[in-house]
Amino acid sequence: MNKEITTVLVTGGQGQLASCIKDVEIKYDNLSIIYTDSQDLNVCDLSQVQSFFKSHAIDYCINCAAYTAVDKAETERDIAFKINAEGAKNLALACKESSVVLIHISTDFVFDGRKKEPYLETDTPNPLSVYGASKLQGEIETQNILKEHFIIRTSWLYSEHGHNFMKTMLKLAETRDKINVVSDQIGTPTYAGDLAKIILKTIASKNTNYGLYHFTNGGEINWYGFAKAIFELSGKQVKLHPIATEGYPTAAKRPRYSVLDKEKIKTAFNIVEIPNWNDSLKKVLKKWMKN
Repeated sequence: MNKEITTVLVTGGQGQLASCIKDVEIKYDNLSIIYTDSQDLNVCDLSQVQSFFKSHAIDYCINCAAYTAVDKAETERDIAFKINAEGAKNLALACKESSVVLIHISTDFVFDGRKKEPYLETDTPNPLSVYGASKLQGEIETQNILKEHFIIRTSWLYSEHGHNFMKTMLKLAETRDKINVVSDQIGTPTYAGDLAKIILKTIASKNTNYGLYHFTNGGEINWYGFAKAIFELSGKQVKLHPIATEGYPTAAKRPRYSVLDKEKIKTAFNIVEIPNWNDSLKKVLKKWMKN
């Protein structure tokens, strides 16, 4: 008996989340996934997006295409909004025309970090940066255009792929014996592979609980604590020095607290348990150090 094949388009196909989706994809023989980058499909060009959707029979679109240079966005506002907001809008329009379900990835940076307990999906966003504002606009465009969408906010993504905090720390450890790391910004490091599993499980199960969700690993930590865990688990001998945000000035402001509540996604996606950030970090470092 032939299995029904579900065709999935992944934009931002060279990024770390898309790379993790590729790793997880092998477990799903009923999914056919097309990966595109900006050269194959420019999400900022509506006619090109519409044409691509018309020439491919797509069931789901996972939008991993994003402008993520948080500090650079402060001086490249137009580019950030073009990719993060207009790109999301174009995909939502094409999805609506072609009856495609859109899974759009967003961020904890839509919040200002003034809360002292995990952010709910119902909390009012108030981004501090151009990056956060552009991602919030992408959410709004998606919600206004298309009912059949999942918006998943995540935070502090890292993996064995691409550029991320974990890999930056390990690289710095090769040339420095002392590293300063901010200790007053609290969030949840999230393994992109764990997010990839949730996304593909949602598609494979044909879940129709559309809407806005938060997904990160479990627990919370500051950047200094995250760096400390990276070095302890990898056996690197580095002197770490905790510093205040003011001691490491950046162009963009970051939320001081951006832990996301995950009860809604656990219920709607039937997730029994979400791995703690520390447990996932152990697994990723084990993989990374084998290579």
